[in-house]
Order: sequence, then C-alpha cells, then structure tokens
Amino acid sequence: MTQKGRKEKADGDRPKSRRRSIRLLVLVSVGISLLSLVPTVSAHGGAEASGFTQSHGLAIAGIGALAVGALVLLKRRERISPRAALYGIAVGIGVAVAGAILFEGLAPDPTYQADSMPFSRSLYQPLAIGTGLLVVVASFITGLVRWTTRPRYMALGILFGGWILYPYLLPGFSGYTNPIGYGIVLATPLLVGYILWKDVGAALSTILRDSVARRFGFSVGVMVSLFFMATAGYLSFFSEEGAPQETTIAVLNVLYQIVRWPTLEVLLPDVPFFIAISPGVVIVLGLLGVLVGLNAAAVAHSWRLDRQAGATQSTAGTATVVGACTCGCCGPLVSQVAVIAAGPTIAAPIYWIFVDSASPLSSIFLLGSIALFTGTLVYSIDSPAPIRKDTSEISTGVTE
Repeated sequence: MTQKGRKEKADGDRPKSRRRSIRLLVLVSVGISLLSLVPTVSAHGGAEASGFTQSHGLAIAGIGALAVGALVLLKRRERISPRAALYGIAVGIGVAVAGAILFEGLAPDPTYQADSMPFSRSLYQPLAIGTGLLVVVASFITGLVRWTTRPRYMALGILFGGWILYPYLLPGFSGYTNPIGYGIVLATPLLVGYILWKDVGAALSTILRDSVARRFGFSVGVMVSLFFMATAGYLSFFSEEGAPQETTIAVLNVLYQIVRWPTLEVLLPDVPFFIAISPGVVIVLGLLGVLVGLNAAAVAHSWRLDRQAGATQSTAGTATVVGACTCGCCGPLVSQVAVIAAGPTIAAPIYWIFVDSASPLSSIFLLGSIALFTGTLVYSIDSPAPIRKDTSEISTGVTE
C-alpha cells in the first residue's frame, strides 16, 4: 500500500475511533447513572434513612417503561432511526430494571399465614403429577402427529414433564442429590441449544453479525438476568436487617429447583452487596437471560432491516415481557405490586403461588417461560415478516 493510501485509511479510521470512544463514554455514563439509582439503604423497611420508599422505585420503573413505550412509538412513526430507538430502549429497560430492584428491595418482608393459601398443599402432588403426565403425553402425541420431522420438540416436552414429576417420583433427600435430577437440569439448556442450532442456527448467526442487534440483545439479556437474580433473592444491593455486619464468604449446599447445588454466598455489608451463585442458578437464570437476549436481538435486527412489523415480530416483543412475568422469580415482585394495588388480602394467594417452595407452580411457570422464549424465537425467525422493497438499499449498513 502506498503512503497516500495508508494516510487515507488512517484518516478514515479516525471518525470510527472517535465514534467508538463516544459510545463507550455514553455507556459508562449510563451505567453510573443506573448505579446511582440504587441507593445505599437498608432493605425491607429501612428506607427512612435515605428518604427512599417503594414509591420512588415504582416511579423510576414507570419512567423507564414510559420511555421504552415512547421510543417504540417514535420508531414506528419513523421520527427516529431504529438504531437510536434501540439504544434508547436499552437505557429505558435499564432504568425500569433499576426501579424494579429498588421497589422490591425496599419492600417489607411479607408475613402471610397458612390460611391465606389459595388451596391446600395436599393438592400439590395431584396437581404436579397430573400436569407432568399431561405434558409428557401431549408432547408424545404432538411429536408423532405434528412434529414428525422434529423429534427434538417431543424430547424437550417430555424432559419438561419429567422435571415437573421428578420431586414427587423421588421425594425428599433422596431426590435432592440424585444424578437423575442433575441430568434433567443439565439436559435442558443442552436440548434448547440444540433446537436453536438445528432450526435457526444460520439465521441467528446472521442476526448476531449485526453489531447493533448483538449489543442490544446482550444488554437486555444481562439486565433481565440481573433482574431475575435480584427478585429471587440471589443478588442484593441493600443491607438486610439482622444480617452479619462483617464480610462473610461461605459455601453452602442449597436446594434450587429440584436438586441441591454447592452455593457460594458473598456478603459485603460495607458496600452493601450480597450474591449467592451456584451452578443451578447459572444454568437456569443464564438460560432465561440468553433466550431473552436472543429474542431481543432478533427484534432489533428486524428493526434494522426495516421490516414491516408483522404478527410474529409483535409476538417476539410481547413474549419478552409476558415470559418475564410468568417466571417464578417475579412472584415476590408481583405480590408487592398487588399489595399496593389491591391490598394484602389479594396479594397473599399470588405470593403463595409463586414463592411456596413446595408448590409445583414455580417449576411450571419457569418451564413455561423457557418453552415460550424458545418457541417464540424459532417461530419468529422461521416465519419472517415480509421485507419492504427498499430494504436492500439500507441493509448494507446493518453491520456498521
């Protein structure tokens, strides 16, 4: 290359480098702003020390949600570019997540009596066995009739049915450490990954080559994973009343979903910060985060290609919200909102449905979320919306 050519190339690279620096500065500023939304307060009733209340968290979450809605509307009316809309939506989701974490962290610990349960625990076993068998049989029949060329769908349904049945086929301590239980949990992300690779692997590869869609999907997936961990009690930025006042690091054997996992717990009261991480948490919540992120990336790529938003794409966007709400991790948050909206009498049954460790509904909602995210991703990519005629003119900038 001649000296003149090298100079022109260097001059052309300067604007790109400058744009990257500006983007990094914006992302760092947004991150600092989001962290500032989570104050150093005592959780569950200790908000008086900082002046923050649940209402502040609810307001912050509402601002984030309104910002997301406004940006979606502006994009549909072509007032802003898809790229600007996606970056703005990512920030709006971050604000909403920070508000939701603040709202849940400042909530007082609920004390519901057993008589507030929507139905007796004696019904849990027949409910779980009936649901598990129904899922297994329905998956088998549907696989033979509808998905004859895709037996992997039938296998995933049978695996989900086995997950629901497992605690009642191997009850108590014998089931908590049985290799079959670990196999069920470990097989779930592997089978979901195989389905995505087999059915939409090539399309996902194209989507993830779009840098904007990739960043959007990654950011949404990470934020949703943090949200799930925070609402499930595995991550906290608040001081808990009665918690140790010195730095604590411990490894405990904790039941998560259907088996026990070695769990690393780290408590830093001076920060404050608490995290409990285990292979089970990483597998389950990581799978949910990845599926949400891939759905978000698919929607972002569709926007970048400027496709007409058909029913499948609308479904993909809606599923991210619906699936998150149906996940068992959100039970405490849903019940807290219900307390404010309708009072503790209405909130108690909701809390028991999601949080009671003996209830099979938590696993059912969790597996339903995984199935919803996976099915939506496959369906939305496998049945793309029509592309406008001018798409080819703008698709050349997708990888920028």
